[in-house]
Amino acid sequence: MLKKALHIYTGIAVAVFTISLLASYSGPENGDSSRQGSNEDKLPQIIRAVSLEKDFYYAGEKVPTQNFDVRERLERELLVSTYQHATTLLSLKKAARYFPLFDKVFKENGIPEDFRYMAVAESNLNNVVSSAGARGIWQFMESAAEYYGLEVSEEVDERYHPEKATQAAARFIKDHYKRFGNWTLAAAAYNVGGTRISKELQLQGVKSYYDLQINDETSRYLFRLLAYKEIFEHPETYGYYLEKNEAYPPLSKYKSVEVKGAIPSLAQFAQDNGTTLRMLKLYNPWLISVKLANPAKKTYEVKIPE
Repeated sequence: MLKKALHIYTGIAVAVFTISLLASYSGPENGDSSRQGSNEDKLPQIIRAVSLEKDFYYAGEKVPTQNFDVRERLERELLVSTYQHATTLLSLKKAARYFPLFDKVFKENGIPEDFRYMAVAESNLNNVVSSAGARGIWQFMESAAEYYGLEVSEEVDERYHPEKATQAAARFIKDHYKRFGNWTLAAAAYNVGGTRISKELQLQGVKSYYDLQINDETSRYLFRLLAYKEIFEHPETYGYYLEKNEAYPPLSKYKSVEVKGAIPSLAQFAQDNGTTLRMLKLYNPWLISVKLANPAKKTYEVKIPE
């Protein structure tokens, strides 16, 4: 009788152990069907392809999306910009600060509004320095900056001057439109230079940017402009929601002070004018030193924030 009871208890113990073991392999982390595929396990995002079922234009010139190569290059840049969330959102915010200036200057120079997106592609609307040494929102190299009348010195770099650099960019674009006869090639020339574009067009026997076999950056360049144009004009279509009060406003509240001599200390100059060195630099990013010696006695307009 005792032997029979022992067999029964042993059998029960084995059964309990087996059930426990099976349960451990069917828990939430090991394929529990009650959780598998539930909303709790999904990443909080939706990744979709973008629609290209419409006509695209740059500066009034139609993009030949019936060409599969053109279509795929455009799709690539739309996807990259759409899912580059923080960078694209910040650029959308900064657009409110800079686009009114760009649009005004371009209108005065007879340049299509679409060229505003070139500054987004060049710098994401930041005063940055490239690995090649290009600087500012419009990314001018020093030689091109000086050719278009921007001062570049140890204390002043007008590539960082929003108004003056935009005027220089407008002249560059206008010159290359005259050279090539269309806005698409003028945009490409901004990226790689007019001489290179002319050389490649002649060498390859083609007339269109879209037919050029050229370096990867320039090959992608126009499509980046198109992508930014599409997203900035239809942000909600691409998942970007921005209220007006969330955009960065233009730095328009300031008074101008005319400076004809030297400023030994910009920090002291800022204090004397009721502001700080940081704010002075934010409004005048072209002042790149801690002083302004101004040996040539030039006249500068310095913005003092109010």
